[in-house]
Amino acid sequence: MILAIDVGGTKLAAGLVTPDGHVLETRVAATPQDADAERLWKALEELIAPMPEAEGVGVGCGGPMIWPDGRVSPLNIPGWRDFPLRERLAASFPGRTVRVHNDAVCLAAAEHWLGAGRGHANMLGMVVSTGVGGGLVLGGRLVNGGTGNAGHIGHVVVEPGGPLCGCGGRGCLEAVARGPALVAWAQEQGWSPGHGPLDGGPYEEGRAVTGRGLASDALRGDPVARAAMARAGRALGLAIASATHLCDLDVVTVGGGLSQAGAPLFGPLEEALRAHARMDFARRLRVVPAALGQSAGLVGAAALILAGDRYWDAI
Repeated sequence: MILAIDVGGTKLAAGLVTPDGHVLETRVAATPQDADAERLWKALEELIAPMPEAEGVGVGCGGPMIWPDGRVSPLNIPGWRDFPLRERLAASFPGRTVRVHNDAVCLAAAEHWLGAGRGHANMLGMVVSTGVGGGLVLGGRLVNGGTGNAGHIGHVVVEPGGPLCGCGGRGCLEAVARGPALVAWAQEQGWSPGHGPLDGGPYEEGRAVTGRGLASDALRGDPVARAAMARAGRALGLAIASATHLCDLDVVTVGGGLSQAGAPLFGPLEEALRAHARMDFARRLRVVPAALGQSAGLVGAAALILAGDRYWDAI
């Protein structure tokens, strides 16, 4: 079995994955906020310490990173800049294969291996959550690019001169469509979770001012929440149209917390996509929700080892 680790700006997850991609055991912890590099590492160590022995370790982590060395600088985890994540894990698991790749790349690998992209040779797998990322599969194999960062669709510009992005640019897809940015935009428009015209009552226990909460309110019909989802959907559709013209894609899978918004997100996405994907070959593209849910990151991290002939070609 493989120990799979998923490192995100909001949560850390670890699980054991069988050779057929089944997740047997999962542990989750919140990603420490405003923590330095060693505190973050300690949190990860504490998460994986109780896990049983495994034959290898696959990791998905927010990007960018130096690949395949596994030195990570995730935009949404400021405490890790040029952090030697693979080296640290290799020291903790001597004699075992340790592979680290971008978390969105892992999601794409998972969806192509066992999810909504299965059977398609050319796909883009996207995650729309705390950040916006992607992984690209062409000819049935993961495309890494010169530095392992191919498929980073979150930094395609969809709104020139638009909001500032964590990368330092303006108008990137991530700056417009990531969960925290949408929540901030909706609050500026007067959104308050659970206090809209639908019920007027307190927000339900366990729900919070998050992208998932915004998506939930959009499904319930809150007009500001729906406007926020439409804003994200249009930006996604524009970026996907550009990607399919460049790469001649068969399918795009969209996962992450915001993808749970359903029609309020995917409706505007499709409208924008069809308005801009005008070439005949681009019109065949299908955009579908990711199929593997919360386990996708772990399945994809394990796929770096279990299906390395397709998803890992580093020398």
